[in-house]
Amino acid sequence: MTPRLSVGPERLIPPHAPGMRIGLFGGTFDPPHQAHLGASLLALRRLKLDRVWWLVTPGNPLKNTSGLAPLCERIASARALARHPRIDVTGLEAVIKTRYTYDTLTWLISRCPGVRFVWLMGADNLRSFHRWQNWRGIATLVPFAVIDRLGPSLYAAASPAGIALSYARIREHDASTLPERRPPAWTFLHGLKSPLSSTALRALRRQRGTLRMADNLFLE
Repeated sequence: MTPRLSVGPERLIPPHAPGMRIGLFGGTFDPPHQAHLGASLLALRRLKLDRVWWLVTPGNPLKNTSGLAPLCERIASARALARHPRIDVTGLEAVIKTRYTYDTLTWLISRCPGVRFVWLMGADNLRSFHRWQNWRGIATLVPFAVIDRLGPSLYAAASPAGIALSYARIREHDASTLPERRPPAWTFLHGLKSPLSSTALRALRRQRGTLRMADNLFLE
């Protein structure tokens, strides 16, 4: 299910202007949680970003999305959680009908000339980055920052993509320069260490739903 929107895709692009430094944080956000917010605030501060856009995607091509909550509900939940003057939430991908990150980035770059975009991802995503559609192309479009995660951070940099792009990694001390660098360029931001995971929270949601069904059957 996609949100009922009558405006064109350009109208769905959050506020921006040439020269702005904007972090792009993509995901299903099912459900959005405090680690999403914490990662965004960390990126705003450490990368000296002007804004962060949460790109709530219709689905992840690498995961089973049959149990996802409707997109409009996820967008509403993300906005309720964020409530920050420099975080924007958009379901743009459902309107422009892009399935892969590379296509979304290409679309945004062509329509937001002069904006300094940075892709934001958790350390678990760097671990599987080599499985993303045209991941090497993504790395040549925009710089990216990898946010510390409890567990995945220990081996993310040793992943196939981390090794292949090791030459483009900059020191965390220089993270504030990342938005101005020509890609490929990336850095690792430490300090979050959140164990929260949307995948785990969805599993818990399904488990609770199963338990409620069992209770109802017992009571009937």
